[in-house]
Formats: sequence, C-alpha cells, structure tokens
Amino acid sequence: MKPVATLTVWRGAPPQEGHYESYPVPFEPGQSVLDGLRHVRAHVDPTLALRYSCINANACKECMVLVDGKTVYGCTTRLEAREMRIEPLRNKDWVRDVVSEIAPPDERLPDHQSA
Repeated sequence: MKPVATLTVWRGAPPQEGHYESYPVPFEPGQSVLDGLRHVRAHVDPTLALRYSCINANACKECMVLVDGKTVYGCTTRLEAREMRIEPLRNKDWVRDVVSEIAPPDERLPDHQSA
C-alpha cells in the first residue's frame, strides 16, 4: 500500500464562514505541498481555490500559505506522509480557501461591482 499525505485544508471565506476539509493525496518523496494541493484540485475537488505562479518569477510568493501554523512557500515545503493543516495567511485579507490577498492595497485594481 502506497503512503498517503492527508491535507486538511481551510475551505471558505474568513473564519466565521468556513470549515476544514481533509483530502488524502498519494505521497511520493520530493513532492511539495503545492503539488498536493494541485492534485486535490485536479483529481478530487475542482472548486478548491489556490494561487501560484511558478512560471513567472515576478509573481513569486503567490503560493504562500500556513502549514501547521507556519508561514511557508507551498512550492518549496515538502509534502509528508502524515496529516498537514493548510490555511491561508492570517495577516492578509482572505479571498477564499487558501488564497490570501498578496498585493498591497495601493497596487490592487479597483473593485468594479455594480450597485
């Protein structure tokens, strides 16, 4: 039997509007937490919101999340064959699931919601 990593992921908006869901992920040595989250979105739950931009070095830091309470880069933090708790950054505005607002307020596009 192959080892499994269990990602317990924050789902929803800010704390009062969300919950945790656990996803088993096939474990292979060398995988990153981001690999595990991408597996969940591709094969288990396509509604999982996450952000990354590994192809564009100018956008690095987009995959920052909390793993077991520590701020890390999802792309460089190794997946482990155990339960890992994945949450959005607590010091940033939460968008949804593990996505946090990373752009400083003065660099964000204006919100164009119609009244």
